[in-house]
Amino acid sequence: MLLDTHLLLWAAGLPDLLPERARAVIEDPETELVFSAASIWEVVIKSGLGREDFNVDAAGLRRGLLFNGYGELAIRGEHALAVAALPPLHNDPFDRMLLAQAGVERLQLLTADSQVAAYPGDVVLV
Repeated sequence: MLLDTHLLLWAAGLPDLLPERARAVIEDPETELVFSAASIWEVVIKSGLGREDFNVDAAGLRRGLLFNGYGELAIRGEHALAVAALPPLHNDPFDRMLLAQAGVERLQLLTADSQVAAYPGDVVLV
C-alpha cells in the first residue's frame, strides 16, 4: 500500500486527522506500507515555500517512516515515463508521480484526495 503525502504526514505527526478507514489500513499488521521518495521531495519543496500543511522536517519524517517499517520507493525513469500515460485530471506533479509509481509497481495508492481517486487504477479513497 503506497500512501499519499498527506496521509504520511498525518500518520507521522497528526494521527487525529487520519480518516478512520486509513487508520484501519495503516494499523493492519498484514498491510505492507510504502512511501515514495516523491513524497519526501514534495515535503521539502512545499515546506520551503512556506506551506503550513507541510511544515515538517523532511529528514526526520523519512527516518521515522523507515524506523516504523515503511518501505521506501525510489523514483525511476520508468515511473517518470508512466506519468505521460495518465489522463490530465489533476496537475499536481507529486500526485501524478505517486499514481504512476503505483501503476508501475502494482501497488494500491491510499489517498484522502478525491481528485487523485478519480484516476483509473488501484486507488483507494479514504
